[in-house]
Amino acid sequence: RPALAELALQAAARGVPVLRVPGRQLDTLSRGRPHQGVCLEAAPLRFRSLRDAEEPRPGHAESGAPPLWLVLEHIQDPMNLGAVLRSAYFLGVDRVVASHSNSCPLTPIVSKASAGAMEVFDVYSTDDLQGFLKAKSAKGWEVVGTVSRPEEVEDVPVISCSEFRWDKPLIVVIGSEGEGISLETQLQCHRMLAIPPGRVLHPGIESLNVSVATGILLHSICSQKQRHGD
Repeated sequence: RPALAELALQAAARGVPVLRVPGRQLDTLSRGRPHQGVCLEAAPLRFRSLRDAEEPRPGHAESGAPPLWLVLEHIQDPMNLGAVLRSAYFLGVDRVVASHSNSCPLTPIVSKASAGAMEVFDVYSTDDLQGFLKAKSAKGWEVVGTVSRPEEVEDVPVISCSEFRWDKPLIVVIGSEGEGISLETQLQCHRMLAIPPGRVLHPGIESLNVSVATGILLHSICSQKQRHGD
């Protein structure tokens, strides 16, 4: 096929060996997941140290907007993690930080779900999420959490994401698929953001998939970049 022939030429130009093998061998290499007729063997990607996250990134301040970091607490599904990374990269998030424990590693499935964003967008990790958020807060960053059911949050104000105004360095915290943000992390948040539903919801269908919710929340925030640039 022309697309695969072009891919083979690109690989050869970069000194990457190309092997033509039976389809069943590709099935084995991809562990039965769709592969579109090609697999690449590469070294695994690791989470980067949080110490490196403070380094300036090229093109970081082009919009004039304050920095925006996304924090992921205990995201465990690789498809969700990949989709979140894809949205974060597309919408202009500056850094993604994941809790190291009880979180999905950076696997080939995550990379595929991210449509390649994981390969060009560094992901950082921390063993002390609450300490990290507390330190950022002390430096003047605003920390906002996310919640699907506002009535379950205590001692932290909850507002609609459409009402939120991004006017200082910001960290958005996304919680796990089943439990959401832990109580310890909630207490580090200045506010919680909620996505208002468009109808009265049937019991049991009261929340969005975590990657979909992340995309909506980030778009609501990142769409304000134009205002910062004016």
